[in-house]
Amino acid sequence: MRTLAIRTVRHTVGCALGAATALVELPLTLLCGLALLLAGVRPGATRPVPRPVRAVAAALLGIERRRLARFFGIRIATAPDDARALRYLAVRWTLGALGGAVAVLVVLGIAYSSLFVYVWWLSAVRYPLEVALSNLAGLMLLFLACQGVLGTVALEDQLARRLLGPSPHDALERRITELATTRAEMMEAVDGERRRIERDLHDGVQQRLVALGMLLGRARRTHDPARTDALLRQAHEESRAALVELREVAWRVYPTVLDEAGLRAALETVAERTPLPVRLDWTVPVPPPRQTGTVAYFVVSEAVTNVVKHSGATRVDVSVGRSGDRLTLRIEDDGTGGADPAGGGLTGLARRVAALDGRFGVHSPAGGPTAITAELPCAS
Repeated sequence: MRTLAIRTVRHTVGCALGAATALVELPLTLLCGLALLLAGVRPGATRPVPRPVRAVAAALLGIERRRLARFFGIRIATAPDDARALRYLAVRWTLGALGGAVAVLVVLGIAYSSLFVYVWWLSAVRYPLEVALSNLAGLMLLFLACQGVLGTVALEDQLARRLLGPSPHDALERRITELATTRAEMMEAVDGERRRIERDLHDGVQQRLVALGMLLGRARRTHDPARTDALLRQAHEESRAALVELREVAWRVYPTVLDEAGLRAALETVAERTPLPVRLDWTVPVPPPRQTGTVAYFVVSEAVTNVVKHSGATRVDVSVGRSGDRLTLRIEDDGTGGADPAGGGLTGLARRVAALDGRFGVHSPAGGPTAITAELPCAS
C-alpha cells in the first residue's frame, strides 16, 4: 500500500512537471508551424529544421527523457532524429495539459477529502453532515484523479515509445543482430566448455589411469609377494582417486541432482561442496523452467568457483529470488575485489545469460566486495 502511494505521488509530480514543459512545447509547435507557412512549405514536403529550433527541441527532449525516466520509469534508449523529436514535442503538449489537469484534480481531491481536519482546527463544525459529504466527495475525486494519473502515464509511455523509440523495422533488425551475436557467443562458450572438459580429463582422470596402468604392470612383473601387495594397494587407491575425479568432471558438466531435485537442491549441493561458508537465500515460490534453472545453476556454480580460486574471500552469499517474470541472482563475497568483467570466466557467464535474453552485471571495486548479478526470464 505504501509503495502504491509513493508511486502515485511520483507519477503526479511527473504529470505536473509535464504540464510545465508543455507551456514551452506548445509555443514551439506554433512557431514551427508559422515558420513553415511563411516559408511556403507544402504538407508532406521536407525542409531542413533551423538550427535554433533544433537546439530548443534537443533541450526540451532531454528534459522530457529525464522526466520520463525519473518519475515514470520509461527509458527510451534510441536517440531520434530532428523530425521525430519535433513530431513528439508537437503532440506531447496535449498530454502535458491532460497531466496538469489530473494533477490539479489530485490536489483538490486531497484538499476536500481532508476537509474535516483543517475545518476542525479553524473553527467549530456547524454543519457536520455537509463536511462529511464533502470528505466523501473528495475521496471519490481523489480516486478518479489517481486513475487519471495512471492513464496519463500509460499514454505517455505509448507516445514516447511510438515516436521516440525504434521503428518496427529497426527493432527487427536490432533483434536479428542480437540473436546472431548471441548465437555466435554461445557457440564459442560451448567450444570453450568442451576444451575445459577435455583439459580436465587429460590433466586429471587420464593421468590417474596412466598411473593405475603402470602400477598394475609393475605388480605383474614383480616376484615379491609383499611388493605385489603394496603395488596393488596403491593401484586400488589410484582407481578410487580416478573415480572421484571422474565424478567431479561429470558434476561440472551437468549435475544429475538438477533434474532429479531441482535448482534449489543443486545450489544447496554447491554450498555443501564449497570449502568456504556459503549462505543460500532462496525466495522463489515457484520453481523456474528447466532451461532457466540450468543457466542459473551454472552462473552460481562458476561464480562460487571463481570466488574460491581468486578472491581470497572468507564467505559467499548467494541470493535467488523472483521478481515478476524474472529470476534474479546475486552472488556476493567479502574478497579483495578487482574482478575483470572481460575475463574469460565472467565473459562465459555473461554469454550464458545473454543466450536467454537475460541481464548480467559485475561490480567489483578494488578492495571488494564483489557482487555478480543476473536476471533471467522466468515465464512459468
